[in-house]
Amino acid sequence: MRLLKICSREAGNAYLPEFIQDFNQRFADEPRSEVNAHRSLTAKDDLARILTWQEARTISKNLTVQFEKIVYQIQTERPTYTMRNAIVTVCMDAKQNVTLIYKGKSLPYTIFHQQAKQSEVVIAKDLNKTIKTKPAPVPHKPAPDHPWRTFKLSKNKSRNVPAARGGDISALDNR
Repeated sequence: MRLLKICSREAGNAYLPEFIQDFNQRFADEPRSEVNAHRSLTAKDDLARILTWQEARTISKNLTVQFEKIVYQIQTERPTYTMRNAIVTVCMDAKQNVTLIYKGKSLPYTIFHQQAKQSEVVIAKDLNKTIKTKPAPVPHKPAPDHPWRTFKLSKNKSRNVPAARGGDISALDNR
């Protein structure tokens, strides 16, 4: 269309019949047989249910089913033990509507709770920005008169000797 300098909707619509004819000449194939193999829909065919995404799920003990990070709890009048560990079909249509099917019938349900979203992947360069860390604790500094400050190793390093607190050093040697 750019090569034909078509730049408006009206010009595109005017060119459409010529485009369809050219496209069909280049790419159309004749069928092997003229017999129509399509069959008509019956009363049992439900296109709304057929054209859905379907997955099988097992019902838990508390009658819940998980699908797409949402927990659905089945509401029923029958005894709950009859449906435990049963297989249901979860159907989701194009509009994201969910239907639970058990033995060919739709089940009523409520949404139990939506699960919390998991953490997002973060690039290593942005890791420090995204992690909220506590500041490093300041180490405790002992007082000037703390016992470990008053001991020093003696010359033979076999026993600790209290350090001099003033006065003459010779007083320590006379012990």
